[in-house]
Amino acid sequence: MADAPDPAAIDEDRIARLRLIRSANVGPVTYHQLLLRFRDARAALDALPDLARRGGGREIRIAGRAEVEREVARVAALGARYLFRGLGRYPARLAEIENAPPALIVRGRIALIERPAVAMVGARNASAGAIRFARQLAHELAEAGALVVSGLARGIDAAAHAGALDGGTAAVIAGGIDIVYPPENADLQAAIAERGLLIAEQPPGLEPRARHFPYRNRIIAGTSAGTVVVEAAPKSGSLITARYAADFGREVMAVPGSPLDPRAQGCNLLIREGATLVQSATDIMEALRPIADGVAVPGRGYAGPPVSADASDAERGAVAGLLGPVAVPVDEIIRLTGLPPAIVQTVLLELELAGRLERHAGNRISLSDRPVPQNR
Repeated sequence: MADAPDPAAIDEDRIARLRLIRSANVGPVTYHQLLLRFRDARAALDALPDLARRGGGREIRIAGRAEVEREVARVAALGARYLFRGLGRYPARLAEIENAPPALIVRGRIALIERPAVAMVGARNASAGAIRFARQLAHELAEAGALVVSGLARGIDAAAHAGALDGGTAAVIAGGIDIVYPPENADLQAAIAERGLLIAEQPPGLEPRARHFPYRNRIIAGTSAGTVVVEAAPKSGSLITARYAADFGREVMAVPGSPLDPRAQGCNLLIREGATLVQSATDIMEALRPIADGVAVPGRGYAGPPVSADASDAERGAVAGLLGPVAVPVDEIIRLTGLPPAIVQTVLLELELAGRLERHAGNRISLSDRPVPQNR
């Protein structure tokens, strides 16, 4: 049976954190840096207009209290609750990554979040044999004490959830916690909400869009000690999840397949690039010793570089002058400017709040092609 939502009202600090998250141009990295700098979400909210102006913007939309309170009421009405990064039961491994979601909305058996997790992903148009194998693999992993995490997509994702449903599974969904996608998985999503755990980053009511699926994939990989790919084409979303896992320093595993089947090419490519070849749940548990031992590894938490209180106009110019439409690593900007990392991070923070900066995977940045907001 699903856990009941937290009966305690969300306190002022959490209201302020949600307002900060839902404000314009505040992504996960910027959110974390704002809290590092100001130590308090309310102080960060007060500072947003001035920081955006320093970055070259003239206004920034700050989420209002009434807007956030409506969201909180909706989440409670759905029988869901929030998990905030750095507070309470937020997934320990996910908290380690730089761009971890500031808040998650979860519904179901919250205690499952404490289990060691393994992600299982693969093709939507998977073969019958792969679907059967994924279901059996997930069942054995869950029986061994693992939490099987996937994305509730057609094919391998749905098979993994179905196989692990009685033992322990979590579905990370791309839209709001109340949105069913894809429609044919409505019954499975309802069953996971009751017997497993649903996880969403987006607010309730938000239909999934194309850009939300890579966000979902980073949560799947970040929550887990390792990612298993069962079937995947070379340019599939499953391989994006596997690459996130590799970037996060997690184990990447793949099930080999026939070279004559295009759906196996992605898995075979991963193995050629160094992924662990797996053919059974035992192979996975040997690769991920914490799962075999039934022990979740505590997360260290992502601290990140300090953010300076001020940067001069000359320092802002030096950083902004090196940026363009092609994404480059932040470390390269630090090296080329010769400025302290804290100063560079401050300038990047201001540029992002002004709507002039885009952040990319691998701690890379570029200038945004969006128009800078003007006063109305």
